[in-house]
Parts: sequence; C-alpha cells; structure tokens
Amino acid sequence: MFERSDETLVKQALKGKKSAWVTLVKRYEKSVYNYTYRMVNNGDDAMDLMQDIFMAVFRNLASFRGDSPFKGWLFKIAHYRCIEFYRKKRPTQSLDEAPEQLAEGDATCPEYQMSSSQQASELQRAMQFLSFNQKLVVELKFFQQCTFEDIAAQLGISTNTAKSRLYSALDKLKDQLEVGYV
Repeated sequence: MFERSDETLVKQALKGKKSAWVTLVKRYEKSVYNYTYRMVNNGDDAMDLMQDIFMAVFRNLASFRGDSPFKGWLFKIAHYRCIEFYRKKRPTQSLDEAPEQLAEGDATCPEYQMSSSQQASELQRAMQFLSFNQKLVVELKFFQQCTFEDIAAQLGISTNTAKSRLYSALDKLKDQLEVGYV
C-alpha cells in the first residue's frame, strides 16, 4: 500500500484535510507517548503531555518549513513540552537532582504492561537516576535512533556535548544496574 510522506500529509492538513492530520497523529502517537512516559514516568502525565504536544504541533503546523524531517520537528516540540512540564511540576527541584523516591510502574499504563520483563523494569528504574538532559540524549539515541548530529541540532548543543552526555549517562546506568546485581 502506498504511504504518504509526512511532508505531503502536512501540506494536506494545512489545506484543511482532516484525514491527513489524523494520519500524522496516528503515525506518531505511540512514539510520542513512549517518549513522554520515559521522561516523566507517569502514565497520566505522559498522556496529558502527548495531547499537549499534538495541540502545539497542530497550532504551529503552518510554521513547519520542511528544512528537516517532520519527526525531528515534532520531537523538538515534545522536548520543550517535557522541559515545561518539569518546570511547572517541580519548580524548586533541579532537573539534575535524582528523585527522592522512585516512581512505581503504573499497572494501567500500556507501556508498563508491555515491559513485563525484569530487565526493562530495571532499566526504567536506573534511568530515574539520570539528569533530565542525560535522559533526553539516551531517549533520542536509543529509542528514537537519532544520530549525534541530529541530537545536537534538536537540543541546540554541540555534537561533542551530546556524546559526553550519552557516555556519562551510560556510566550512570551501568553503575545503577550493577547495584541491582550485587
């Protein structure tokens, strides 16, 4: 079956074709939800963020220039919405501080139900010890399969900074995962 490109769908959505917008949302809703869930570790907050992100994308669709892929633009908006969430939710806590208590998995959340393996839950626990910036780089590199150049462009940092944050995050993850096996 012929699949329309994101850019074609954006152009059609801007012309008022509702089905094009619905196709874009369906194409990315699972990825955006999973991204927000990994960032906030709460199913309800992730769902609210996902809706907020798609509303922002819809309102700003006319500003999409097509210089970069739609997916990158979408996740840049998701990135900023996650930062706003943290600023509103935890105004007195630094984004680099580890949370006092680790959030328990939400049994009603589809992603939690899918991640029934012990390794996935251990990884999720360990990711809570990463700073927000480290989480973002891990998310973009491993879950969104972005290159270091894409990560740098999306976050407005140098490629070397993206690499440094990733390797630092991997060291922290390794330490946290080893603690679970000692």
